[in-house]
Amino acid sequence: MPGDRMNRNLSEGNPTGVLIRFALPLLGSMLFQQLYNIADSFVAGRFIGENALASVGNSYEITLIFIAFAFGCNMGASVLVSQYYGAGRLKEMRSAITTSAISVGVLAIALTVLGMLFTDPLLELINTPEEIIEDSAVYLDIYIMGLLFLFFYNLATGIFTAMGDSRTPFIFLAVSSTANIFADILFVTALGMGVDGVAWATFICQGLSCIAACIAIIRRLRATVPVSDAPLFDTHIFRRFLIVAIPSVMQQSFVSVGNIIVQSVVNSFGASVIAGYSAAIKLNNMCVTSITTLGNAVSSFSAQNVGARDFARAKKGFRIGVAMTYAFCLPVFILFFFCSRTVLLLFLENGGSEAARSGMAFLRIVSPFYFVVSLKIVSDAVIRGAGDMTPFMISTFSDLILRVGLAIIFSAFWGSVGIWLSWPVGWAVGAIVSLIFLKSGHWIRYAERNCL
Repeated sequence: MPGDRMNRNLSEGNPTGVLIRFALPLLGSMLFQQLYNIADSFVAGRFIGENALASVGNSYEITLIFIAFAFGCNMGASVLVSQYYGAGRLKEMRSAITTSAISVGVLAIALTVLGMLFTDPLLELINTPEEIIEDSAVYLDIYIMGLLFLFFYNLATGIFTAMGDSRTPFIFLAVSSTANIFADILFVTALGMGVDGVAWATFICQGLSCIAACIAIIRRLRATVPVSDAPLFDTHIFRRFLIVAIPSVMQQSFVSVGNIIVQSVVNSFGASVIAGYSAAIKLNNMCVTSITTLGNAVSSFSAQNVGARDFARAKKGFRIGVAMTYAFCLPVFILFFFCSRTVLLLFLENGGSEAARSGMAFLRIVSPFYFVVSLKIVSDAVIRGAGDMTPFMISTFSDLILRVGLAIIFSAFWGSVGIWLSWPVGWAVGAIVSLIFLKSGHWIRYAERNCL
């Protein structure tokens, strides 16, 4: 297949070796991506104070709404580009990229305007305590101004991975996230800034990373498809983009809304519990997002093989994906379960505080079930790679509705610990539903009827 030597056809070669080599740089990229949020919380908690940590953590649940839209667009573009690349249809692949870029730009601008208008109502909606509402609003306003960077960076990484290149996003993120840590510390300690310094550091570093990634995509596209009369905006491709992107956005958005509802329940227990939850949820999200990233590798693998009409090879992606996620989950589980106090001290000054005790309870209850949620994520990845979004939505909503509902109910009986108990139940039900859909073969029948 013509193109840049960095691109990789995932429908050829030993599937285990191909998928592992493709997935590992993606995992590294996501770990560096998580350093953005962890750096913000680390600097806020260690150099500003517990209320600053609570402000960043409180705002984080709202930022996940915007991340949900960016992730959905990433998925819509990635699945289409993977399928066209796997089928060798490079002209349509080019149109899929430009059509996605135009759509993403319009959406990002619209969300920036809406976000700036509704920051304060959103913070009030989740019962943000008075002592942290001002810093939360400052952090959110600056974050929202950088949404164009967030969206186009996610689009660029989706395109890279769709063409089998996971190393380039890793390089960008390694540089930018490392720079973000130093910028956070510089702005807060040397320049004497508060939560606004943490936000501006992320804004600047993410912006530079986005610009570099977009330039690289343009160069890669010219190398892969040197001359093309492909339309910049194709309505048929746009409809296919929406078929994948809208369910992905809805799924992630509802998860974010669910997390906001959970955050509002957490907020009713006061700033100390909020701070402990903020620290623990960052660690938890780092793990779950890393598993999701390995799932995204499986999704690209599945999509390219669906495009090549090799469904047996796509199925192998599930077994390899589960093995990869379990290999990742084991050391994380050991660390979070047995050394929870130590890892929480990254964010908290006092390991014996109420905040630390809340965070430790969360990590010890949730971490054993990383192996369960892995089954759901990898199953969803194979199904999503075929473009079959209905099962993906059903399993996710089953998990979400249970988690949110049980968090409210359990908290009435067991306090904050009751909130943490809702995670394992939701994950278990979601995993069962996803596995049933995967084994049914519905995704294969869908792909045979609808893909390309």
